[in-house]
Amino acid sequence: MNELEQQLTYPFGDTLPAPATTMEVVPGEGSGLTPCVKWIRMTLPFALDHINLWLLRDEIDGVTGWSVVDCCISRDEAKAQWEQIFATELEGLPILRVIVTHMHPDHIGLAWWLCERWDAPLWISATDYNMARIGSQITNGFGGESASLFFASHGLNDPESIAQIRARDSYFPTLVPAVPRQYKRMMDGDVIHIGGRDWRCISGYGHAPEHISLYCEAVGVLIGGDMMLPRISTNVSVFDVEPESNPLKLFLESIDKFSPLPPDTLTLPSHGKPFTGLHQRIQQLHDHHRERLAEVMQACSEKACSAADVLPVLFKRKLDLHQMTFAMGESVAHLHALWFEGKLRRQLDSAGVYRFEINVTAH
Repeated sequence: MNELEQQLTYPFGDTLPAPATTMEVVPGEGSGLTPCVKWIRMTLPFALDHINLWLLRDEIDGVTGWSVVDCCISRDEAKAQWEQIFATELEGLPILRVIVTHMHPDHIGLAWWLCERWDAPLWISATDYNMARIGSQITNGFGGESASLFFASHGLNDPESIAQIRARDSYFPTLVPAVPRQYKRMMDGDVIHIGGRDWRCISGYGHAPEHISLYCEAVGVLIGGDMMLPRISTNVSVFDVEPESNPLKLFLESIDKFSPLPPDTLTLPSHGKPFTGLHQRIQQLHDHHRERLAEVMQACSEKACSAADVLPVLFKRKLDLHQMTFAMGESVAHLHALWFEGKLRRQLDSAGVYRFEINVTAH
């Protein structure tokens, strides 16, 4: 456990749900103490090797069952884990609703399958629904040629990297082969009645187009999705579909929306372990990005830097291709944050690469 993690509290210690089982994290009320929230942990074939999913006891139109929050990527191993959960963990009750926090593949990948399997509606923000639908239906909707050209314009222009990124033109639909044709829109401030309790939607930006977290005041629980992770910093990236965005500013403003919640709020993250210490974690994330921005400023004061030049400043470890694309997006995001603030200026060099340097007129 690193120094920052030691400032947080993990109520369940190192206990994790076994594969294809659930673990109660919030007990319900009434006879039998029916669990209010169950934790599922599914494996992922990436460096980030797991995702947390949540089962919430629910009742809709007089039918008792479960609402699912997030789904895992579409692959046979995840379907098999779900089938075992259906057989052993639902107490003979159906899935009534599939809630997806945002459109990234590990969250929405199996939404189509779950919704069809249980004839259950999908609940998601409109922005993320439509982005996921675009990505699942169009080869080269995300990645591929467009992404390779974008990253090349920010300095990642060696032939091997360009070829590898160009070859990922069907990456998203491989993990998200379909999206349900209908959905129920979630928006900031909406209140969803789940299992006799009110859960308030809190929108977040910078990580995904319109991420939705869920907060229940009655039990003091925040389902934070990817907006509030305990051990790693959420990826905040600029990508080719929105090449001049400023996602880091949006992300930091978004996590401040959690500040009014009580400090002892139990936060259920999509990766890592449930924790308390929400206010401390918000501050840690602000400090982390403030330090990274200072390092980028220092690098750009020594020479004009592309995003590729800044990679070793932000990331000290060796990166595989999957990690490299996210790292490049994050590198651009930090440069853009400083550029939009007027601290850096941007120029396109003779090779067609954007380089950032200190804006002397701002000092």
